[in-house]
Amino acid sequence: MDENKPKTIILAVDDDETLLDMYRERLEQSGYQVVTATGGKEAIAKAEEYMPNCILLDILMPTVSGYDVLSAVRSNEKTKNIPVIMLTALVQDTHKQKSLSEGADEYLIKSEIMPGEVIAKIEDVIKAKKGK
Repeated sequence: MDENKPKTIILAVDDDETLLDMYRERLEQSGYQVVTATGGKEAIAKAEEYMPNCILLDILMPTVSGYDVLSAVRSNEKTKNIPVIMLTALVQDTHKQKSLSEGADEYLIKSEIMPGEVIAKIEDVIKAKKGK
C-alpha cells in the first residue's frame, strides 16, 4: 500500500461494542482507517469531524436511532454525499424500504452476511459514489 495515499476512512456505528470491535479489526486488516461510535449523537459528530468515505450504521441504538443519524447525515450539506450502509438485525422489508427511501446506499442484515461480504459492499458503494 502506498504510504503517501490517504487511507479510506470508515465510520462504524453500533451500540454493540463486541460487534464494533470485530468490524474494526476486520476493516483495519483490509487497510481501512476505522472510526467508531457507539451512539447516534456521537456518530453525527464524528461524521462531520472525520468526513469518512463510508458509514456503517446500525438502526437500533438507544437515544438517537440509525434512522435519525441517516437523516442528520443526509440533511447536512457537508456530509450528505457520504455513502451509508445500514447494517442491522432488522429483517423486515419495511425497515429496508424506509432506510433506502431515506437515503441509505445499502441495507445489510447482520445475521445474513459475513464480515468479508460487508467489506466488499463498502468497496462497492464507495466506488459507486466516486463514479457519480
